[in-house]
Amino acid sequence: MSVSPHRPLVLRNPSFGRVWAGQLLTQAAGRMFQVGAVWWLVAVAGGAHRGLGSGLFLMVSTLPAVALAPLVARIVAGRAHRTVLAGTAATAGVAAAAAAAAAQAGALPLAAVYAVGLVLAACQAVFDPCLTTSVPELVEDADIEAATGFELSTQSVAGLGGGLLGPLVVDSGGLAGVVAGCAAAYLLAALLVVSVRFPHAGTAAQDPAGAPAPPRRTLRRILAGLPFIRRILICFAAANVCTTAVFVVMPLYTRGVLHSTGSTVALLEAALGAGTLVGSFTGARVPGRPVVIGSVCLAGTAAALALPGLVAARPVALGALAVVGWCVGVIGVRFVALFQRLVPAEDKPGFFAVMQALLGAAFPLSSLAFGVLGDHLTARVLCLVQGAGLAPVAVALWWLGGRTGTDGTTAPAEAVPALATAGERS
Repeated sequence: MSVSPHRPLVLRNPSFGRVWAGQLLTQAAGRMFQVGAVWWLVAVAGGAHRGLGSGLFLMVSTLPAVALAPLVARIVAGRAHRTVLAGTAATAGVAAAAAAAAAQAGALPLAAVYAVGLVLAACQAVFDPCLTTSVPELVEDADIEAATGFELSTQSVAGLGGGLLGPLVVDSGGLAGVVAGCAAAYLLAALLVVSVRFPHAGTAAQDPAGAPAPPRRTLRRILAGLPFIRRILICFAAANVCTTAVFVVMPLYTRGVLHSTGSTVALLEAALGAGTLVGSFTGARVPGRPVVIGSVCLAGTAAALALPGLVAARPVALGALAVVGWCVGVIGVRFVALFQRLVPAEDKPGFFAVMQALLGAAFPLSSLAFGVLGDHLTARVLCLVQGAGLAPVAVALWWLGGRTGTDGTTAPAEAVPALATAGERS
């Protein structure tokens, strides 16, 4: 009996569905620990330097994606992807379980909280690009964009689940409950991945004639050969300086402006995650070239980030973060689908690792800078700083999309139809 093509991909492709569920569990666990730990630092353990403490924690949690990029590329390229995915999830689960056991015996030292965050982030820095690289091994070519949408939606679903649970669990059961839940999620994810067969493994890295792929290039050569994509990544890396600061600003805004508890942090996280989820599944239907859509979405994000600084009210903050999430989701699905088609198969392990590194390079700087600013400026001012900083990046991306030429400094000729249609076929 044939499988209906109208059924969701995760149902008609059980292998991809289980791996996607594993990613959902790992990212939800990581997000729950991250948001819970930040709220714990702001509301419980931060003292007089809540901004610096939370910013430093987020900086530590984002360093692995940047620092480990060359190693991640070698791991993903040189080992069976199922082994890498299951191994990283299991490692994170063991680390979280050890932290949970220590927390049951007594309060976790602050240094241990930072160390656990570092280990979980390092595991996720391997898991995510490995899964992105594995998509062609799990699905048919016609399903790549649908798979990309599901994969990118994972982060927003994780934001809904992990972001909602983290502060609530901290308020009710402390940090010990958070790490225990994380351990269970990671270990279940490892079991799901182990149970999966990768049906197209061994064929995704071959050309249509079945010939082996050429030798993989270094990360520097990969980006040097993709100048247009490189400029797009630089724009989004610059945008991340302002957008990722929201994870520092939200808890500070909740405590200092809204004078509320972890339940409000959870609602703000859920609004951001819900918006991203909707954007991930509707982004393919937004008409227009990806670069134009990206610049418009960045402009909308800038306005939405600044709005809570002008109007201090919980409904305004919730609506603004939902808009921010939707814009982020649309940008993600359109551009990752574009990269899946433009980047040669043999370069994908290195490319997605270096993409994560470039986009993540701003995270540590953003977290630390806005954390320090949070001890000297009000959270409303920080909202305005975010919006003002993002506006010129939107203009730069718009300018990039309007450039033309054939000298290799802009989009290659073969990319033009992809820029016009990528994301519109799902």
